Amino acid sequence: MTNQTSGTSRPRRSAKPTIADVAALAGVSVSAVSKVVNGRSGISAPTRQRVLDAADKLRWSPSVTAVALRGARTRAIGMVAGRSSDLLATDPHFTVLISGIERELAPADYGLLLHIVGEEPGAEERAYRRLAAERRVDGVILTESRIDDPRFELLRQLRLPAVLVGVPWQADPVVSVQAAGQEAGVRAAVRHLVELGHREIAYVSGPEDRVHTVFRRRIFESTLAGLGLRPGPVLISDFSAQGAVAATEELLAAPAERRPTAVLFANDTMAVAAMNAARRLGFEVPRDLSVIGYDDLPLGEWVYPRLTTIGQDLFRLGQATAAKMFRLLDPALAVAEPPPLRPPELVVRESTGPATPL
Repeated sequence: MTNQTSGTSRPRRSAKPTIADVAALAGVSVSAVSKVVNGRSGISAPTRQRVLDAADKLRWSPSVTAVALRGARTRAIGMVAGRSSDLLATDPHFTVLISGIERELAPADYGLLLHIVGEEPGAEERAYRRLAAERRVDGVILTESRIDDPRFELLRQLRLPAVLVGVPWQADPVVSVQAAGQEAGVRAAVRHLVELGHREIAYVSGPEDRVHTVFRRRIFESTLAGLGLRPGPVLISDFSAQGAVAATEELLAAPAERRPTAVLFANDTMAVAAMNAARRLGFEVPRDLSVIGYDDLPLGEWVYPRLTTIGQDLFRLGQATAAKMFRLLDPALAVAEPPPLRPPELVVRESTGPATPL
């Protein structure tokens, strides 16, 4: 009786090929295939091509890795937010920025992959490494440029294209997007308050490791100095409404002769929270305290009194960032150039008024 399973018959290959099958067909080690998959160095061009050819021949498709091996795009752009979800939920700044980004991504059939990782040390780095290893995005958008920002070099090592919203602290080849004349808004706000008779002007900023925080504080101080005035108190906060309330309570607890009559806040959310805190403490805005925000978010039009603020077009900034990302990835993906970004400008409403004599 003939054994049908012996002789020249070959063992059947598993229905789903593995990374070991690719390595065997290409004549390389499994680790070499892994390096090709993850875009790491140390693999010659001919070897890399053999791995790609083997993967295609075997129709190897282990989730997202197969996409990378075939050279296809993920059609996704990543953004990692190193803030708490509670803080992001109360700050419309990112919502408007993301809306502008999506406005450019959607027509090109791209999506935005947002990761909120919190403020735990190392969380952002792990997120970027995961995105790169899994080939989940074609590039990433960075926000909140930081002093001595380690993300730029990390992303270069990971070979993950990046566009920064803002400018780096020091010269760096990272691609960045920001309107020219960033100092214009703060200078106009300070001059507006001085023209109204204010001499004790405070500033409540964000964390000092952010580039724009330090830049705006320096403009605030230099503008006052140029007008022959000394800066009032400068308090460091965390961009949150709670931080603004605490800062307002501290400022208004000072003796009358040292109490500020006007405060400039790092964003509109903080400014609105400060107005509520001032009223709760018995101070009227703007009779007793003038308040200026930053961003010109829609909420500024719907509070009482309406908020005087420094406007920047966050929606258009998001559009410009996405357009820059397309040009970085592939000129063929480039969309029409968005209109030029306008410098920040002062939007005067009802939350600022003449200083009340002591």
